[in-house]
Amino acid sequence: MQKIEENLLETIAGDDVRTGAYNIRENGKGVERQVTENVKIETKKDKSGIDIYVKENTKFDIVHIPVIITQSGLKDVVYNDFYIGKNANVVIIAGCGIHNDEHNDTQHDGIHRFFLEEGAKVKYYEKHYGEGKGDGKRILNPVTEVELKEGATMEMESIQIKGVDSTIRETKGKVYKNANFVVTEKILTHKDQLAKTIFDVDLEDKGASVKVTSRSVATEHSKQEFVSKVVGNAECFGHVECDAIIKDHAKVISTPEIIANNVDANLIHEAAIGKIAGDQLIKLMTLGLTEKEAEEKIIEGFLK
Repeated sequence: MQKIEENLLETIAGDDVRTGAYNIRENGKGVERQVTENVKIETKKDKSGIDIYVKENTKFDIVHIPVIITQSGLKDVVYNDFYIGKNANVVIIAGCGIHNDEHNDTQHDGIHRFFLEEGAKVKYYEKHYGEGKGDGKRILNPVTEVELKEGATMEMESIQIKGVDSTIRETKGKVYKNANFVVTEKILTHKDQLAKTIFDVDLEDKGASVKVTSRSVATEHSKQEFVSKVVGNAECFGHVECDAIIKDHAKVISTPEIIANNVDANLIHEAAIGKIAGDQLIKLMTLGLTEKEAEEKIIEGFLK
């Protein structure tokens, strides 16, 4: 790989991307792969993508499946399915980086489905990033679908670093008995960028729970939209929290929907949208920071 490609890889997946099991996709094709005793990766036969199989009782293995694109004008779609065995415990690191120096729009749509067996645990991280000098757009549309069987746990952290011109991010889930789905989202937009997030989670059985935390910063003329729907079909718990900072002429919309189909469903939605507090700015500026530096410091802390 050339320097641009390696830098993209490190930005979205870290410098240990070739540790353990991994599959690296570049410009619409798989270019590097490694499997282990506990993690098998197979190319799909009917469409673009891979199947990842994690053996039951696997403990603390790491799987990397990054995507990088440097070919301007490419529209890439990939379907990745994860089958996590009973009582397995793994970390999965995904994400996509686009480098576009030309005038054509470049797009990646990644559809990831997770099937967790009883007692399985997954920590899933994905980063999205765009760069390049061209005026062609960098478009990323990730879809994550999750099915958690009894006692399973999935923690998902999704981060949009910068440079993504347009994104629609969909997360869907079905959570069964005593299973737990935790989602943390962080998004930064600027210029005329657009970002829409859609959460749709069904809590199907007793003890099922979901917690969604969204932190976003919209600046300049960018626009963000946050849509969430949680359905409680049994004695369950759901908590959705959306906090956003807006600057300049940016716009943020938050649309909650909570549906209780059972008298013991406990569902909560909280949203807060506003500008950076003046007292925070003043406090930092008394320490010698300029107003711009103070704003950057506050935003950095907000998105941590």
